[in-house]
Amino acid sequence: MSVVINHISKQFVTDHKTVHTLDDINLEFKEGEFICLLGPSGCGKSTLLNIIAGLEAATAGNVLLQDKEIQGAGPDRAVMFQEAALFPWLRVIDNVEFGMKLAGVPKQVRRETAVKYLKMVHLTRFQDCFVHELSGGMKQRVALARALTLDSKVLLMDEPFAALDSQTKNILQAELQRIWWETKKTILFVTHNVEEAVVLADRVVVMSANPGRVKKEFHIQLARPRLPESLDVSYFVTDILRELKEEVEKVAKAEFDSDWNIKKDTILPDSDSNMGIGL
Repeated sequence: MSVVINHISKQFVTDHKTVHTLDDINLEFKEGEFICLLGPSGCGKSTLLNIIAGLEAATAGNVLLQDKEIQGAGPDRAVMFQEAALFPWLRVIDNVEFGMKLAGVPKQVRRETAVKYLKMVHLTRFQDCFVHELSGGMKQRVALARALTLDSKVLLMDEPFAALDSQTKNILQAELQRIWWETKKTILFVTHNVEEAVVLADRVVVMSANPGRVKKEFHIQLARPRLPESLDVSYFVTDILRELKEEVEKVAKAEFDSDWNIKKDTILPDSDSNMGIGL
């Protein structure tokens, strides 16, 4: 399902000031495309995802889903957040069925669908467990299975792997690539991790520091599945870091004391450095 973002801007007004979070965002996501939004803290990545989800209203502009303007949340868009947001008093399979139950799906169909997606995330033997019995990675796999059950054409993911250890994160990145390939969903994935974006995306959209604007897009034309340690992935990571470095430094200068200084290679490596040539 295609998504078109037309001139989206967002302002938050408080008693003391007006904060411009997004400024004239224009993007188009093709049906079945995997897009990663990448940018420094506070650039409006999550806000843009929430506007597409229908959880927040834009100050200006609109979002079209299959040529129809989004007016609010809907079953055609599933959302997965950084926290799994599971119900601790329900078993795994009941958590997966929860959205379908709210939608009025018959019990037998709910159970069959829940088992189908638990198989997809390799958790069927834990279907009768409670949330406290699961690891962080397992909880996110349950949340992913739940997000898949309503068969939404668009899956919106807001840094779902950010709190996980690197080994678990790598496993889930590989699983997500496989699931996306099998389901052909349109996925919008918010991250602050450059390597993660390159591993997952067809296209990486780099956003500028606040107010968030589209700075540059990178088309990641690499074979799948992709591995973080791949040399091809590293080349793209280096190119994207070159664009991102200036934006990260803007945020750091705004948030640190005025006497703070940054050496050229303190936060991000100098992308023009020839260190390692010939190795």
